[in-house]
Amino acid sequence: MSVSEAQHTLAATRTKLRELRFKTASGQLKDIREIREQRKIVARVLTNLKLTNQK
Repeated sequence: MSVSEAQHTLAATRTKLRELRFKTASGQLKDIREIREQRKIVARVLTNLKLTNQK
């Protein structure tokens, strides 16, 4: 994954995570586990970006 793709994925995932949090607050979200999965994706992408920048 290139740096630009990773940044695009990171932005999209953070937007989805924000929407999930709003749905949780309003009581519309049924599957709370989805928030955990999105957080893991963000962590993976950030780790990948950090390792790419160290090279």
